[in-house]
Amino acid sequence: MQYTPDQLQRRNRSIWTPVQAIGAPIQLLIFLVNVALVIRFLATGADYELAHAVSVVKVLMLYFMTVTGMFWEHDVFGPWFMAKEFFWEDFVNLIALIAHTTFLVSGWLGAEPTMQMWIMCVAFLTYLANFTQFVLRGVRAGMQKRAARRAGQNVAPSATQTGTLPS
Repeated sequence: MQYTPDQLQRRNRSIWTPVQAIGAPIQLLIFLVNVALVIRFLATGADYELAHAVSVVKVLMLYFMTVTGMFWEHDVFGPWFMAKEFFWEDFVNLIALIAHTTFLVSGWLGAEPTMQMWIMCVAFLTYLANFTQFVLRGVRAGMQKRAARRAGQNVAPSATQTGTLPS
């Protein structure tokens, strides 16, 4: 089971659920633009500054999603990070944070632009693994929610459906 009934209700009431749901596609869009710019730079040497700037935006978005995800995790599971139920998602997210931070540090230390972009390519792979986990969890949660409704269980509407904040 993805969530206990209580966790599912807390998830659906958390203001951080829609923040994550809205932020994830934005982060994906930034990622796609970033990949295109980094590949273009590695292939042609063109527009390093633009590729670097979008890479920094991507890292900042990852930090934002991690921090707001910690608030969500606290609302749903109790702990702020590495909750038993969310351990593997947090573990892979931590690896992604390390890889993306390594990109930032490489720039601050004066690494060659090509090296910085290759580091970003490694960070892309960690993001893809973490994003896949996020999508799979969302699909499973949606299936669980529909199954609960079919079984006649009371499933609380989400904060975005009611327009109210959790108490």
